[in-house]
Amino acid sequence: MELVKQLLIKLRKNWYYKILICFTVIYTFYITNNLIYYTNYQEGDITLIGYITEINYDENKIDLTIKAKEKIKVTYYCEEQLNYQLGDYIKVSGTLTKPYNNTIFNLFNYRKYLLSEKIYFILNADEITKVKDNQNIFYYIKNKIYQKMADLKTKAYVQAFVLGDNQDLDEKIKTVYQENGITHLLAVSGSHTTFLASFLLLFFKRFKKSHIIISFILLFYAFLTNFTPSILRAVFLFIFNKYDKKQTIILIFCFMLLYNPYYIYNVGFLFSFVICFYLIYFNNLINKFNNYLIKLLVTSFICFVASIPILINNFYYINLISPFINLIFIPFVTFIIFPLCLIVLFFPCLDNILYLFINIMEQLSLFCNNFNINLIMCKVNIFLFVFYYIIITFVFIKPKYFYLLIIIIVIHTNIKYFNHNIYLTMIDVGQGDSILLELKNKNILIDTGGNSFSDYNIAINKLIPYFKSLGIKKIDYLILTHGDYDHLGESVNLINNFKISKVIFNNDNYNELESEIIKILNDKKIKYYQNIKQLNIHNNVLYFLNDEIYDNENDNSIILYTELNGSKLLLMGDAGTKVENKLMAKYNLMNISVLKVGHHGSKTSSSSKFIDYIQPKYSVISVGKNNWYNHPHIEVLNNLNKSDIYRTDKQGSIKFNFRKNKIKITTSPP
Repeated sequence: MELVKQLLIKLRKNWYYKILICFTVIYTFYITNNLIYYTNYQEGDITLIGYITEINYDENKIDLTIKAKEKIKVTYYCEEQLNYQLGDYIKVSGTLTKPYNNTIFNLFNYRKYLLSEKIYFILNADEITKVKDNQNIFYYIKNKIYQKMADLKTKAYVQAFVLGDNQDLDEKIKTVYQENGITHLLAVSGSHTTFLASFLLLFFKRFKKSHIIISFILLFYAFLTNFTPSILRAVFLFIFNKYDKKQTIILIFCFMLLYNPYYIYNVGFLFSFVICFYLIYFNNLINKFNNYLIKLLVTSFICFVASIPILINNFYYINLISPFINLIFIPFVTFIIFPLCLIVLFFPCLDNILYLFINIMEQLSLFCNNFNINLIMCKVNIFLFVFYYIIITFVFIKPKYFYLLIIIIVIHTNIKYFNHNIYLTMIDVGQGDSILLELKNKNILIDTGGNSFSDYNIAINKLIPYFKSLGIKKIDYLILTHGDYDHLGESVNLINNFKISKVIFNNDNYNELESEIIKILNDKKIKYYQNIKQLNIHNNVLYFLNDEIYDNENDNSIILYTELNGSKLLLMGDAGTKVENKLMAKYNLMNISVLKVGHHGSKTSSSSKFIDYIQPKYSVISVGKNNWYNHPHIEVLNNLNKSDIYRTDKQGSIKFNFRKNKIKITTSPP
């Protein structure tokens, strides 16, 4: 009878356990898909008072997170550096706006990221005044820690490893760490908490209430790191370490999502829980071996395989040698770098020793970067994401079937060869042009965009990640319509960081920008052409209509015409009305399905006569939000009013799927 009673209790517990999991999944899916959240504010002008929880200084700009009725992200531009500290109460006046979405498909969504931190608004501040100094003991301690770090040569790394603040780390070295698959080591994580807990256990082992004391210390550490999800997960696992780890990790996962369903958009949250889950559930695979290095390799391999779907959907590639790189860096960071970062806080005289080891780590990472084997893999939908984890779980249970995962990865990396759809995407690059044409497995990029007023790297931050998210490994043709910076300014960055097979220039003489590009093309032995009449790609033909030379760069733009599955496409570059008149006299261009409006909607293009002649069904304007030129011009919009108008400043990137005699349009609004 006692045995039956225990069994019934266990079944009952598992029943509630399963209900909680199902409810959490449904609740999270419903809340995140409907973007439901509760806020005390609304968009518009506002004045509020709150205390500072985060500070980031950047030249003439200061970014703050303040806690008022809820957390608000504040941006303030000023000439002098303000002397604020964490915990200070400030009065802020400005305009509340919603954070922006990703205006390019698949890329990082800032709004969803802030939702994962329970931040619903950004405040663009016009005025900030301090109300009173910090009086919170916890923020006082955190301020003192930052002050102790200020004069360290290793400040950037100590901040990153101890407080999870990596804003001062060099962007180039961060990129190298990411490519090596060891970015997770730069963030405070469960491994740091485990090391800290192990150290504290040695110190407090004689105390009867050692577990309670250490739990409070770890909770304070979680406060220091702004309650990073991975730290919270590790702290809660320690607090409840007397219970079954398999059930505890899932319960913590559920309760954190019930507290904030938008944690699902936090990459650190996903990595932390997924990897921890698989390490706990398949610990038997690790314990089969006695050798420490083999155990470490198996652990690294489990972590790598478990993280593959997350890597794919956030970085669009996996590095096949990252398990071996982690084999070197995990013990190096865990037993040398992280402990030294803690020690240097109390003994700054050891800063040079830490600096030496950090240099070793950086040089080693740069060396390993030369041997990376990266597989570009397109982003997957939720169903394929879940399918990946079903297969991963199965092969961990039955390792002899590991070849199934290999087959899926091979198919995934070559998925573009199985895609016979035709897409044209007007990529939102601000005030400029960049158009991606996917003709089955061939990829044509028409212009790259470019912003001469900013050093923001569009190619690295937008174009290349977008290509990778589609599974694109190379651009077969880069067509540069003319020599203006807003059309080819990112060409150098793109050519230096992505595979380009061929480049096509317009018929005009090369200007200074084009000559610089040609020098790089020659160095890289990339073929380039002029005076092209047409391109034959599969069963499609791209016609280059503008074969005359004019006295200005815009009118010398390459003009492309093609028919895709029965739809007519006309891309006008920056060509003006003079060229439009020549086209009407020379070609039959009536009933155009999709028109790329000339010169960003400037009144120098798209005359009423030309628009009435070609009669576009859809008109697409690539234009920057609130641009200096006031494009598009009202006169042009009036000329186009019989067509459906799409603008990148309003709809973000615009994607056309050319099916047989039918066009499906998708946008990515700000």
